[in-house]
This record gives sequence, structure tokens and C-alpha cells, in this order.
Amino acid sequence: MFSLGCQPGADSSISASATSGPHVTIQGQRKYLVQQQLTLVNEGAGQPEKQNLWVALIRDFPPYQQVQSMEVSPKNYKILTDEYGNHYAEFDFSGQPAGTTQTVTINYQVTVNELAYDLSVCQGELPDEFNRPELHIESANPQIVALAAKLSQGKATVCQRVRAFYDYIGNTLVYTYNGANWGAQAALGPMGADCTEYSDLLVALSRAQGIPARYFEGILYLDQGTNTLAKTEHAWPDVYMPSVGWVALDPTLGRTLVNRDQYFAHYTPDHIMITVGANPSVLRGGDYWTHLYWPGNSTSIKVTDNWKIDLIDKKGQ
Repeated sequence: MFSLGCQPGADSSISASATSGPHVTIQGQRKYLVQQQLTLVNEGAGQPEKQNLWVALIRDFPPYQQVQSMEVSPKNYKILTDEYGNHYAEFDFSGQPAGTTQTVTINYQVTVNELAYDLSVCQGELPDEFNRPELHIESANPQIVALAAKLSQGKATVCQRVRAFYDYIGNTLVYTYNGANWGAQAALGPMGADCTEYSDLLVALSRAQGIPARYFEGILYLDQGTNTLAKTEHAWPDVYMPSVGWVALDPTLGRTLVNRDQYFAHYTPDHIMITVGANPSVLRGGDYWTHLYWPGNSTSIKVTDNWKIDLIDKKGQ
């Protein structure tokens, strides 16, 4: 049986001049208490001979965020790291008796930076990373390649090309929450798109032009300033701009003209990053966590996942 979860310590004081690079400025910070709780209920008559749960962990990811503390219960888990550097807690719940519940609770204190980027200098070489096609990021697809080339015409810099991709996505895609990731090419069809397809397409168009782009999954703090259609579980990309480095953007929240500039080359601190990479191997095609157990003849494990996010401090915004 295979099940997936999917829906899309340092001093944190800052100053107005604090920067993470010559073209990146930290404009503010938010500190959160985040709790993730997963429950595993054995609804069958038997018990699993083998059962494992892997949960992606929030980690330090400069310059975006820093984790001040993490508490995991139960404590008998292993830490794994995947090909992208993502961290996971692996739990072994083999032999869970019928009719019983296992609960995993992870509490974090995490600080997220608000970042602004100076794109006035956007010339130079690009690194040879995060620039190849993969599942859901079909950057070698002829339709994607042709569209990226068309949108890039007359754009002298990488920054201008990425902005053209970003504007095209906002102007063209129709937001429809679908609860699955259909990929970049599917986003060009009539079926609609949510944050996964918005991000897939931005990454794919960038990579089709040889521009490194990364896909993130994480969670949003849904305050009054966040788009009313947003979900707690969210996806967004960043793109490498020469002379600047990795630059954040959110084509989903920036899809309307009124929000367009707010989410381009601006990392809003309501984003809390969990994983990088469109298809991390440990998650086996899932999001945030994955679960395996066997045999399945008389065993039925139901897994539910809940988030709680509390803002506890806000500076500089």
C-alpha cells in the first residue's frame, strides 16, 4: 500500500541595511511557531508487517529562512537527506495494532526574511545547475521550447526574459485548484492550473532558455495580505539571475495585475520553505510526506496531516 500527502538558531535581529549579498536586501523578518501533526489510524483487522513514514523537515535555507528550534515526537526516528539537500524524519511504525492511532508531532520556531532584489545589473554567466528537464518540468518539450523562444524575443537580459515568462503566466493561465501536479505542458491546455502548474511552467520556460530555476514546496501563513484563494500548502520557484544570484518570485500569488510587482524579485515572508526540487526521491512522487506499509490484505492505514502556523514576531516590514 502506498499513500501520499499532497495539497498544494541564530539571532534574528535585523537592521535596515542588513543584506545577504550586494544585490539582495533583507527588508524585514517574521518569526513563526509552526506545528505539523500527522495521525496514522489502523482501520483494518490486521497489523502491518512493515510500515514507514517519511516527513520532510523545515530547515535552514539562506537567505530565505533560519530554523531556531525543532522538536519531533516520537523521538525514535532517523534523519535522511536527499539529492537536493532536503531533510526528512523517517519513522518505523511496523506492527501497529488494529484499531490504534500513531501520532507524529513536529514543532518549529522559524524566522523568514523579506527579501528585495536589485535587478539593475543582470549580465554575466549562468551556473550549470537546475537547468535540465525532469518530470513535470518539460523544458525540452517542443511546445515549451517554442514558447520560451517567442517570449524571449527582444529581451536583452535574463531578467527581462524571466519577467516575460512571469507576465505571460499571469496573463494566460486560469487558476483552478486541482490538488495534483499535472506539469508544465498541461498548464498550457484548458484544464486549469494551481500553484504547482504555475511554478512548473515558470521553471520549464526558464530552463528551456538555459536559465537555472528551482521548484519549492512549502507552506503559507495566510494573513490578511495573502491572496484569498491561496492554500496553506503551496509551491513557488526561484530563478538564477546573473550578477544577482537566486531571485524569488511567486507566479501564482502574482497572477493578478494588482499583485504582479509584489511577487516578482520580492520574497514575501509569508512563505515557509520545506523542500526544493520538483520530485525529491525520498517522497516517491508525494508532497511533504510519504507512507509505505505491507501487507495490505487485512490492514488499512489512514493518514491525515494538519498544519498550525502562528506569527509570534514581526520586524522591519
